[in-house]
Amino acid sequence: MNPIKKPNADRKGWRTDVRPSDAPAVGRIVAATGFFTEAEVAIAIELVDETLEKGDASGYRFVFADDPVSGELQGYTCFGKIPATEASYDLYWIAVAPDAQRLGLGTALLNDAEARCRSAGAVQLFIETSGRDVYQSTRTFYEQLGYRTAATLDDFYAAGDSKIIYVKRLS
Repeated sequence: MNPIKKPNADRKGWRTDVRPSDAPAVGRIVAATGFFTEAEVAIAIELVDETLEKGDASGYRFVFADDPVSGELQGYTCFGKIPATEASYDLYWIAVAPDAQRLGLGTALLNDAEARCRSAGAVQLFIETSGRDVYQSTRTFYEQLGYRTAATLDDFYAAGDSKIIYVKRLS
């Protein structure tokens, strides 16, 4: 696996090391957004736990944005190479605490994840999200950052809840 370099390691409060305290902090942020089910919150926490257990072998990479004053987690991304692909990566999670939203943190985190993927040899980054109305702002966010709809899978998550897959070329 290619190492993920740290293009923004100089950002105060940003880090890539995964700590045991990140699991509950990630759960808190993901739940606080109001977008995700209990099962989805559990999955977000599970990825942190798996990374703590397996390290790089988990395939998951994280960038955490801690408040430089309080040290409290304000947002994070989780991404990694898609198994059995040559140079395709997935953004598995991006979440920002509600009190830190609309300040540019989500954009900075996604830009940072893209740079890390690119430095590891990624050619394209995929993101999937829900087609429910509550996710319209999320879809607009991705589109404003240059992502295009690659596929829509109707009734994927549930009746009336499509899976929308976005992609952006990184090279």
